[in-house]
Amino acid sequence: MAKRKRLSPAQPTYLSTAPENKSALGGPGSLSAPPIAQVASEAATEGALQELTAVLETARAKGLMIEEIALGAIDETHLVRDRLEQDEEEMGALVGSLRARGQQTPIEVVALGQTADGKTHGLISGWRRLTAMRRLYADSNDPAFATIKALVIQPDGAEGAYVAMVEENEIRVNLSHYERARIAVRALREGVYSSQKYALQSLFANATRAKRSKIGSFVTLVEALDEDLLFPTAIREKLGLGLARAFANTPGFADEVVAALRATARPTAEAEQAVLSQLLAAYEGSEMPVPAGDQAASAVPMSERAPAPAEQPALTPRVRSLDPADRIGADERVTIQAAAGVRLGFTPGQQRIELTGTAVDTTLMEDLKAWLRRR
Repeated sequence: MAKRKRLSPAQPTYLSTAPENKSALGGPGSLSAPPIAQVASEAATEGALQELTAVLETARAKGLMIEEIALGAIDETHLVRDRLEQDEEEMGALVGSLRARGQQTPIEVVALGQTADGKTHGLISGWRRLTAMRRLYADSNDPAFATIKALVIQPDGAEGAYVAMVEENEIRVNLSHYERARIAVRALREGVYSSQKYALQSLFANATRAKRSKIGSFVTLVEALDEDLLFPTAIREKLGLGLARAFANTPGFADEVVAALRATARPTAEAEQAVLSQLLAAYEGSEMPVPAGDQAASAVPMSERAPAPAEQPALTPRVRSLDPADRIGADERVTIQAAAGVRLGFTPGQQRIELTGTAVDTTLMEDLKAWLRRR
């Protein structure tokens, strides 16, 4: 019988499942992507990232992106504010709303760059919301109130910044004619506008011509009485327009009013209105209505009226001018064009002086150092 040949066993892994990413028959799956495909993929990813970055930068530049900024990084004195007084009841309601619902509307700020005191943004609009958030954080120390939502805008120069502030307040709060006139005066004296007429037309471009005319009349009151009035926002429209006409017709009458205000105790807004009404009535030779509660007070000669009680805190006169001889409120910030290419900002309450402009360079710094040593 012929001897049978013994066969070796088949390979046990011949028909097994191929490893991951490999084909049992060595098909296309076993090959890596071509280099040109990898380059194209990386280029597409980088292009998409650059496009997204450009979109975000454009949105930020146009003031369309809401950012969260630390409360301490915002300089609320960046612009002269147009609001002289704040109703505590309204502020309390705003604080309660922010505590319950959070901040619904962002404020507007402008980037300043890093400053010596850590202020990176200047407030354009939203002073009430910023103040309310600071109160909330001071009362609760809750990190949720440590930052504020803001749109970082790039206004067209100082004019655009002031217009943005005024427009928001015209919508959100009912400014008095006196406050509107005062911001026009202050903006002019800070060099933002070339004339008072241009300031009124720019700041209140959306107002009617009649309304701008009334604001312009109140400019006369601001220029003459701003430092001596204790309750300027309470001046009624009829009384303010009458005083403005009298000041325009008889310039010396403004000095008489200033002297009378300084010689008279005015503990309330009504008392101050009574004094102004009596003076204007005497000037015009006819009686003007005086609030009923002040009939007795207005009938007493000014020289015989008692001075204000000693314990009553004196109200701080408001700034009327940027001249160094005039008094500046501790919490106010004023800026003037000190020289060609140099603007000087001064905030008494923060003991801070700032110099900005194209002429601020190392040469100016050396000159200032030499002047301070000689001083």
